[in-house]
Amino acid sequence: MIFKRKLYDKMLEWKKKFDGRTALLIKGARRVGKSTLAEEFAKNEYESYILIDFSIASKEVHGLFSDLSDLNYLFLRLQMIYQVDLIERRSVLIFDEVQMEPRARQAVKHLVKDGRYDYIETGSLLSIKKNIKDIVIPSEETRLQLFPLDYEEFRWALGDETTIPLLRKACEGLISLGDDMNRRLLRDFRLYMLVGGMPQAVDAYLSANNLRIVDEVKRNILELYEEDFRKIDPSGRAGMLFHAIPAELNKNSFRYQVASVIAGEKEERVREILADMQDSMTIYISWHADDPGAGMALHKDPRRYKLFLCDTGLFVTLAFMDRDFAENELYEKLLSNKLNTDLGYLYENVVAQMLKTSGNELYYYTFPKETSNHKYEIDFLLARKNKICPLEIKSSGYKTHASLDAFQCKFSARVLKRYLLYTKDVRKDKDILCLPVYMTPFL
Repeated sequence: MIFKRKLYDKMLEWKKKFDGRTALLIKGARRVGKSTLAEEFAKNEYESYILIDFSIASKEVHGLFSDLSDLNYLFLRLQMIYQVDLIERRSVLIFDEVQMEPRARQAVKHLVKDGRYDYIETGSLLSIKKNIKDIVIPSEETRLQLFPLDYEEFRWALGDETTIPLLRKACEGLISLGDDMNRRLLRDFRLYMLVGGMPQAVDAYLSANNLRIVDEVKRNILELYEEDFRKIDPSGRAGMLFHAIPAELNKNSFRYQVASVIAGEKEERVREILADMQDSMTIYISWHADDPGAGMALHKDPRRYKLFLCDTGLFVTLAFMDRDFAENELYEKLLSNKLNTDLGYLYENVVAQMLKTSGNELYYYTFPKETSNHKYEIDFLLARKNKICPLEIKSSGYKTHASLDAFQCKFSARVLKRYLLYTKDVRKDKDILCLPVYMTPFL
């Protein structure tokens, strides 16, 4: 099934703005729909196209990119091999899985300069970075990132294009939704948390209406990710760090504790592994901001961080990856709205996912309580208008916000707005905006 994606509009902007002066590189985690989107765009916006999937292309096709001295010959052979007529300025070539043929990516510089056709590249950023040792990286690239389906795209897939715009208006106007409506909207949102935004999982849900089948699809995707991790780190440490993300969040500690997953590993090596995992776009890192302010990137602590999955649907499956689907209590608890507070890390992951998809970098902050050895924690910090907006997340309707209050006392001059994300209706508690968790993308 072809799903409507927001990135399509940005691709249209690229086509109109650059008119062939740059190639388009679509990066993203595996199985987020890069190839499907690129081909759908080519079908709709060009008179003809050639899709070269370098993971299955013949030796002859690979060999064509070893010599670019005669572009006429290159285009002639491609048209003959793929049985497609290319039309000047009205055709596009798609280099799918371009990391499998680095010379094709290097060729972009010369192909764009030639100007006859447009070019779209797709691939995993991690694999792309690992295969650039002997090539010149083209500067003639416009890069866009494709995420798993966000909540609005998920609603589109279900045939609903009205809910999210109405919710946006309610959030902007702080309009109460009513308890009954909020319960229904939370039920719909919990379904998104279970299925997730990976196109194959969404397609499986729409086709079968069976979460067991959806879970099988997600398990296959997770196994692909772990295979990729073994390629970049044969020792298996990357896979161990990845697999432990739900457990580490469930501890409710103030950072990911590497030592509890990999004993005795050097910090420098862990950073290298995390950088590769981050490049795979399968995880998001939230850094501890030692001095919370508009320039948090300058004050992040490289030793303190939390890890999240790029897709909460995958998170639900990964948490019980070593057990049968029937033993995954998260499905039942979310569907029946019996999510215990000790399972609130699910909401933390979905908020991280929504914030990242909306273009935010992830930071959090902890600071000691004056009267005890415990700490306050601000789950996320957003930079807005040279100030910051602290976010506290509750997995229930619990309305206390001690961390937000303490943070306000400590950094009042830096705070623009304070948010409590929870499961109840829209309300305002003094200057704190209390919003249902599904309104996170509007912050």
